[in-house]
Amino acid sequence: MFPEKIEIKGNQDTPGVIFDKENNKFELSGRSFPADANLFYLPLLKWLDDYKALGRNEQLTMNVKMEYFNTASAKMLLDIFFKLEDMAEVGFDVQIKWYYLEEDDDMLEAGEEFNDIVEIEFELIEYKSEHF
Repeated sequence: MFPEKIEIKGNQDTPGVIFDKENNKFELSGRSFPADANLFYLPLLKWLDDYKALGRNEQLTMNVKMEYFNTASAKMLLDIFFKLEDMAEVGFDVQIKWYYLEEDDDMLEAGEEFNDIVEIEFELIEYKSEHF
């Protein structure tokens, strides 16, 4: 059975995750360098597949508020973005909001690079640390 919600509290190695279809809240935040990125992210990819299979074609806004991620996590984030791209192709109204700290050029650049690869326009949003 499809779980209504995945909620994972972030820690020093893994991001916070909220995939909540009932409240239309989708968020990845924090730091991501888990010992096994596949083990951490595969349930999220499966959840997105299951959500897509429901075929509701709803609006989905993914808020990404990463402070840091390693190469293995970058690949998994890209896989998530490709799943969202697939959902957009079948009628879901998908938006990706990429938040980055005003002085964090690395996170801005990462958002720009993902935006160049994925066929969904990223909204790049600068914020000040006290406003997050």
